[in-house]
Amino acid sequence: MTTPAARSPSGDPRTPGQVLRGLVPSVYAPTLLEFVGLAALMPVIPLLARELGFSVPQAAALTTIFGLTSFLGPIPAGRLIAGIGARRALKVTGMLLVVSNLAAYLVIGPALGGAAVTLHHRLALVGLLLVMALSMQVWQLGRQTYLGTALPPSMRARGMTLFGGVIRIGQVIGPLLGAAVMALGSMAGVFLLFAVSAAAGTVMITVFLPPGETGPEPAVPRERRRRPSPAKIRLDRAVLGRMAAVGAGIAPVMMARVNRPVIVPLLGDALGLDPVWISIVFGASAVLEILLVLPAGTLMDRYGRAAVAVPCALLMGLGFLLLGLLGTVLAAGGTVAALVALMVPTLLIGLGNGLGSGIVMTLGIDVSPVHGRTRYLAWWNTMLGSGRLAAPLIVTGITLFAPVAVAGAATGAVCIAGGLWLTRILPRVTPSGSTRGR
Repeated sequence: MTTPAARSPSGDPRTPGQVLRGLVPSVYAPTLLEFVGLAALMPVIPLLARELGFSVPQAAALTTIFGLTSFLGPIPAGRLIAGIGARRALKVTGMLLVVSNLAAYLVIGPALGGAAVTLHHRLALVGLLLVMALSMQVWQLGRQTYLGTALPPSMRARGMTLFGGVIRIGQVIGPLLGAAVMALGSMAGVFLLFAVSAAAGTVMITVFLPPGETGPEPAVPRERRRRPSPAKIRLDRAVLGRMAAVGAGIAPVMMARVNRPVIVPLLGDALGLDPVWISIVFGASAVLEILLVLPAGTLMDRYGRAAVAVPCALLMGLGFLLLGLLGTVLAAGGTVAALVALMVPTLLIGLGNGLGSGIVMTLGIDVSPVHGRTRYLAWWNTMLGSGRLAAPLIVTGITLFAPVAVAGAATGAVCIAGGLWLTRILPRVTPSGSTRGR
C-alpha cells in the first residue's frame, strides 16, 4: 500500500515512479525511437551530400536548415498544434517522416549505388532535410506541451529531465545502429532505419497518447478577440518579458550545446589527435551526461531551478574556457598532452550539460501560463532558436581571424555571463526550494 510520504505532492495519488512509467509508451519510448533514427542519419548527411556532388561548403551549409527552422519553425508549429491538436499534428508529421525517408531511399539509393547523379537526387536530399527539420519542431513542441499538462508541478523537472535523457540515449544508440546498417548494406540504409523508427514511434503515439488532453485549443469568442481586456494585454506582456529575461540566461547554454560538436573535433584535429580518440572523448562525455539525468531532475524539483541551471551554465563555461586554455598551452606537448587538453575540459562540459538535461524545456513550462501554453512555448523556442542559429556563425567568424581555441574561450565567457545572470533572475520567476508545499 502506498504511504502518504511516497505519494506525489500536489494531491496526486500516484507515486513519481507511477507517473513516469505511465508516460513511457506515449512520450518517452516514441522519443527514443525518433532520435535513434535521427541520430543515425545526421552524421551521414555531409557524406551523402558529397556523394551526390555537393561541394564541401555546400555540404556544410545543408546543416543550417535545422538552425533556420529552429528559429522560424516554432510559431507555425504552434499554430498547427493549436489548430488541429498535438496528437493529430504528431501523427501527421510522423507519417511525413516515414514517407519522406522511404522516398529518399528509392530516389537517392540508386545514385549511391553507382547510377548517374542528377539534380533531382540533390533536390531530394534537400527536401528530406526540410521535412525532417519542420517535423522535429512539431514533435518537440507537441510533446513539451503535453508533458506540461501530464506532469504534476512537483515533479515537472524530473519528467522533463528524463525526456532530455531519453534524447541523449537515442543520440548514442542511433550512430551505432547506423554504422551497423551501413556495414551490412550502403549509406542509403539509414533512410530505411529512420523510416522504421519513425513509423514505430508514430504508431505508439497513435495508440497510447490520450486524445482528450491534446485536442485543439478552444476558440476565443469574436467579441473578445476584437476588444481584449487590459488584464489580458498586461498578462501577455508580463509573460513575454519573463520569457525574455530567463531566455537571456539560458540561451548561452544552447549556444554551447550547438558549438561543442563543432569546436571539440576541430580543436582535437588541430592538436593532432586521431578521429578515433576524438570519438572516445565524445563517448566518455555522453556516458557522464546520461548518468546525471535523474539526479539533475531530482535536484531541480527539490531545490529549485537555479540549483541546476546555474551550475550547468558555469560548468560548461569553465569547460570551454579550459578547452581554449589547454588547447593553447598543450598544443605542442604530444599525443598524451593533447588527449588531456581535450578530455578534461570536455568531461567538465559534459558534467554541466548532464546537470542541464531537460532544463530548457522545464524552464519553458515554468514561465508559460497554462492557458495558451502552446503559443507561448512556440515563442520560447523561437527565442532560443535564435541562439542555435547564431552559435555556429560566431564560431565561423572567430576562426576566420583566430585559432579555434579562441572560439572555445569566447563560448565559455558567454556561458559564464549567462550563469551569473541566471543566479539573479531565476529565483524571482521560477520555482525555488522544495515543491512539496505548492
